[in-house]
Amino acid sequence: MKALGVIVEYNPFHNGHLYHLEASKNHTNADITVAVMSGSFLQRGEPALVDKWSRTKMALAAGVDLVIELPYIYATHKAEVFSDAAVALLHTLRVDELCFGSEEGNIQPFIQTVQDIQEHQGEIDAVIQKHLKNGNSYPSAFAKAFTQVCKKEKSIDLSKPNNILGYHYVLSLAKLSSSIKPATVKREKAQYHDLSPTDKKIASATAIRNELLVEKKSFHDVSQYLPTSTTNELNGSGGGRLTLTSWEDLFPFLQYKLLTESTESLEDIYECTEGIEHRLKNMISQAESFYDFVKLVKTKRYTWTRIQRLLVHLLMNTEKAFMDKYCKPLQPSYVRVLGMSDQGQRYLSQIKKSLPVPLITTASQGKELPLLQKDIQAAQLRSLPSLHHESFTYEYKQKPIKFNEEKGTFL
Repeated sequence: MKALGVIVEYNPFHNGHLYHLEASKNHTNADITVAVMSGSFLQRGEPALVDKWSRTKMALAAGVDLVIELPYIYATHKAEVFSDAAVALLHTLRVDELCFGSEEGNIQPFIQTVQDIQEHQGEIDAVIQKHLKNGNSYPSAFAKAFTQVCKKEKSIDLSKPNNILGYHYVLSLAKLSSSIKPATVKREKAQYHDLSPTDKKIASATAIRNELLVEKKSFHDVSQYLPTSTTNELNGSGGGRLTLTSWEDLFPFLQYKLLTESTESLEDIYECTEGIEHRLKNMISQAESFYDFVKLVKTKRYTWTRIQRLLVHLLMNTEKAFMDKYCKPLQPSYVRVLGMSDQGQRYLSQIKKSLPVPLITTASQGKELPLLQKDIQAAQLRSLPSLHHESFTYEYKQKPIKFNEEKGTFL
């Protein structure tokens, strides 16, 4: 079987994701599709709108064959680490091609850009440091340094969010000396940061979340941007409408944490640097909402995304020592299956004996795996605002979701 790999969040799965999925299949002519998907918290430092099991169902119903969880410590990390971990999982699963969406839409400039940066790494690093000292965030400093040092026409625009991730995917493949072939499809119509829909059928996940969480629209109001399978899942095809989770729902827990922790203990939290713990402590009493709080804390150096990631690690009590010990993105310690189609199950059966790491199908198998224990904690923490009697045990009970393609039903 020829296997296609995609790296996703599906927060939630929308028509743009469906376009990318189908275009990637057509482009690679693959037999099966393997998705590495973020779990309870995402790369921009946000709780997932709906839980990972529901998003797994959305993916399977749309045509993904195998869904693997990207561990929390990588899913909430900067682009380089996020990419290294996701690509390493696809490499471990013996995927043949990786196809990502990008503003560029042509793979050759990504390959050329990786070569240019590797060739001029020392010079670029020096320019990055100059921009950082001027108060730029690292992504901004990196994009400016690249533009200054590498002025070739075939290079890509590294100020665009999907281009940045695409560059890191190709770089991760090079680090691993992977045989996976990279490919890309052009992102159409909706852009990554769009806060409002600009098309009748395709809207960014950001815009859809904004419609639901900020504008308080109903699922019906955004249904034109979603496949029927996603709408059905949001409306609770399994019984009862899904509960949406946002940072505003988690804000009281964050307030408690910051009000009761000392500045000394905050210093130990991952991403808490340069004395920002004092700013967090000072501002938490002034803010009436999560949005207000981040707005008060944000600086040119500390971007909105960086602050959100720090706050996730604070809620999760993820310390620098933990990250130093266990953050090894190019060396997966396990593969956790969230869901599979019949075709995906056949593929997994073919390769599982040759996997160099444990294959996890139930959380109880991961008692000795610190990263998996963090994933369980993340799922429990995300569920706190809608806590019910099964919330803390669900992660232990849930087995991979199975999807029957012929009947279109879940087992």
